Amino acid sequence: MTQVVAALIWQGDRFLICRRPAHKARGLLWEFVGGKVEPGETKQQALIRECREELDVTVAVGEQFMELTHVYPDLTVHLTLFHASITEGTPRLLEHSEIRWIRVSEIDDYEFCPADEEILRRLKQL
Repeated sequence: MTQVVAALIWQGDRFLICRRPAHKARGLLWEFVGGKVEPGETKQQALIRECREELDVTVAVGEQFMELTHVYPDLTVHLTLFHASITEGTPRLLEHSEIRWIRVSEIDDYEFCPADEEILRRLKQL
């Protein structure tokens, strides 16, 4: 099982989503910024590193929003989503094909990675 972390970053009433590059697994689907936890890293350290690598921003990691396990045909992920806030920098496209700030009411306008569906359902209930 692959340990994965992601960030729920808010800006007012909008949160940040990122579109995966076409050439990667689940290409062109939307997701939260994040990635795999490397050996020796805490989940929080991994999230800080991933946000720097993928968006060129520094984040402060807050409370855990939720965690779940999802089985894809090619891998099983244990995903932990944290609240996070940008403390330095402006998001830049380093890994993704697009980034957007969206409202909860706009979730259904985007096609997300299947592992994120449970998270999105919970966000809609807020």
